[in-house]
Amino acid sequence: MKNRSEAAALAKHISAFLGDYVPSQKSGSANKLKAYQDSIGLYLQFLEQGGVSSREFDASCFGRDRIEQWLSWLRTERGCQPGTCNNRLASIRTFLKDLGHKEVRFLHLYQESMEIDRLKVQKKKVEGLSRPAVKALLAAPDQGTAMGRRDLVLMLVLYSTAARIDEVLSMKVGQLHLDSAKPYVNIIGKGNKVRTLYLLPRTVAHLEKYLLDFHGNPPSPEAYVFYSRNTGIYGKLTAAAADKMFKKHAVKAHGSCADVPLKLHAHQFRHAKASHWLEDGMNIVQISFLLGHEQLDTTMVYLDITTEDEAKALATLEGEGDSKVEKKWKNRDGSLREFCGLPAKRS
Repeated sequence: MKNRSEAAALAKHISAFLGDYVPSQKSGSANKLKAYQDSIGLYLQFLEQGGVSSREFDASCFGRDRIEQWLSWLRTERGCQPGTCNNRLASIRTFLKDLGHKEVRFLHLYQESMEIDRLKVQKKKVEGLSRPAVKALLAAPDQGTAMGRRDLVLMLVLYSTAARIDEVLSMKVGQLHLDSAKPYVNIIGKGNKVRTLYLLPRTVAHLEKYLLDFHGNPPSPEAYVFYSRNTGIYGKLTAAAADKMFKKHAVKAHGSCADVPLKLHAHQFRHAKASHWLEDGMNIVQISFLLGHEQLDTTMVYLDITTEDEAKALATLEGEGDSKVEKKWKNRDGSLREFCGLPAKRS
């Protein structure tokens, strides 16, 4: 009886974690939610293949030994790379941390998981964009068309704010304050944390014209700044549509500047701005705040795409002393995944 009660509690926590916690606390990105859902889904798949059913599902299933066995299974059975395994482990840890905060009897599981060593991975150099590449990209959209003008403003906002693509696509008109003495935008980041980013005159001028052309006067504060033509102003432009647009303009821009990568993606605007801020002498702590990073270590990754300023930046740092899961716990097909409210297992 106790085991069934514990199993039901764990299943409900998994559903609440994926349905409520991740979308609200870890950004509303569909990719982010999918990453957490995949990690927990794979963990439940591993347990089930090991003979664990909903009747045996309890706290011991999340013990350190079991998690380490799962990591080995990911490497050998699924061929996952070390970096992927580390990301999967981070997802499980985040779930166990949330679980322990809600029910103290499970807190030891999170503490045990933190003792598991991450796999060693070869550090990848973050690829940003050179200043000439940014200039070429901003010159690529055809300003004689409405979509060209929209594309320019989107890329200009991404670069000038260094915000994440989901933060920009989720931005509503009411978050823009273009009439202030110092125009700014309130960006809503991970965990619904708000950070204020000031806008330069060029960006403000383009935004003002864009809002007039695409939103009319006065615009609705609840309308998405960058909306989908299919859904209208209350349906935001999708990341997939934006990615397709970036790659189209990258092909054109590459013709005039070889620095422009043909496989351009939105995050490279963010990388570029971070490196350019650093090259211009901005303090690493200020950059970390503007990027919305919780840890300075995360910001240090961006040093890899700068010039010879790495040592200077480190010295500066020392000186200072980014879809709902259905809530159901009925075990219709008898599987552990179904019991926890996840879709059918992956092949």
